[in-house]
Amino acid sequence: MPRILIVEDEDIIRSAVRKLLQHAGYEVADAVSVEEAEGLDPDSFDLIITDLRLPGAPGTEMITRAPDTPVLIMTSYASLRSAVDSMKMGAVDYIAKPFDHDEMLAAVENILARGHEPASSRADEDPARTADTPSGDPSTVMFGTCEPMQRVFTLIRKVAPTETTVLIQGESGTGKELAARALHLLSPRANKPLISVNCAAIPESLIESELFGHEKGAFTGAVSARTGLIEAADGGSLFLDEIGELPAEAQARLLRVLQESEIRRVGSTQSQKVNVRMIAATHRNLKAMTRTGEFREDLYYRLNVMQIRIPPLRERRGDVLGLTSRFLKRQAEKLGRPDLSLSPEAMQALERYRWPGNVRELENAIERASILTDTDVITPSVLDLDSDYGDEYIPETLVEGDNEQTPTRDADSANDLSLEDYFQHFVLENQDRMSETELAQKLGISRKSLWERRQRLGIPRKKGAGS
Repeated sequence: MPRILIVEDEDIIRSAVRKLLQHAGYEVADAVSVEEAEGLDPDSFDLIITDLRLPGAPGTEMITRAPDTPVLIMTSYASLRSAVDSMKMGAVDYIAKPFDHDEMLAAVENILARGHEPASSRADEDPARTADTPSGDPSTVMFGTCEPMQRVFTLIRKVAPTETTVLIQGESGTGKELAARALHLLSPRANKPLISVNCAAIPESLIESELFGHEKGAFTGAVSARTGLIEAADGGSLFLDEIGELPAEAQARLLRVLQESEIRRVGSTQSQKVNVRMIAATHRNLKAMTRTGEFREDLYYRLNVMQIRIPPLRERRGDVLGLTSRFLKRQAEKLGRPDLSLSPEAMQALERYRWPGNVRELENAIERASILTDTDVITPSVLDLDSDYGDEYIPETLVEGDNEQTPTRDADSANDLSLEDYFQHFVLENQDRMSETELAQKLGISRKSLWERRQRLGIPRKKGAGS
């Protein structure tokens, strides 16, 4: 069982990450500072997750104090430049706060899967094995044996070595971020940072400052200059997820980045050159949005140089059981139940189901069934797939074949229906005094889920709401 050390001085975050990783089947220890972590023999762990800013020595000290253990840096958007610098010092990756559970688990799994042996066997390890070198095939990042996914892999292999801007389209849960990561890892920029930004998760009032940075005094609260995320990605790749949620003014500024390869911080009169490979993703029909004025047409054509469409799981029938096998193996390891399997009837049910939540829904279904089954054989009754999405399910992508989507029902919507009134009441009652992060924490969901539910229920976000 992999052993993970968490170094974080904020009790809430430390406790949440510890519980998350323990639930996922990892052995976890924690400390509030580098000094306390040193007393736990950090080199005996398989992974260290540390905040960047700690009382006493900074989190980057763990890189030198445990040189044989991979270090994952946690940081806020405000400190992202420092996180990028920490990768140059030897950190294997970073994750920006706030992050959701899936994002943290994916980061941990990716790091542990990069070839790092368990700490107990690291004595015989060849140092060259730990080098983070890019693989030559997207199948090392994504799974897919069906023809539609093989076409995706072919496109990724062709476009990754170039500097071409890429627009990734696909429904929620199809793996757009994995495609972006594959594009980066197969590019000449693989050893430079990949900065991922969820445009929907940043308050509209802050998005320009977050992307482009700002000068001291540029606006109320700008007590010091700040490097923007685009500048932080200099030399590497910038992944803009949910690009369709960018407000109009930010769209205009992003267009200049694509046209001139330069940025200007908010409040500055001077522009500066940046060398960034742009990758964008959306589940919305940007072309249709240009006709309604929601998205700039010139920006759309700048982004849509090369388009990669990630097919929904209902178009990947041949991959369902392969993905299921991977997820089931993962759950079996986490739960210590190596004999977990699916009945023939359960496999048939999985293949017939239309998967409106795509790969993410499939993974959640397998995790849920693995926990609930009283035997080692998972049956259709334990899978408990929503019958409303049988063969009668109508695909979302119906508009001119250009991947426009209508809001989808979450996989757990049948359970959510009784909670919608509570959710709406809680958000409306508390959004004046709580940030989006605090609301999400109180509700026990991610900020992305909070935003999606706002959209579905028509609950507007309070103007000027903080992060």
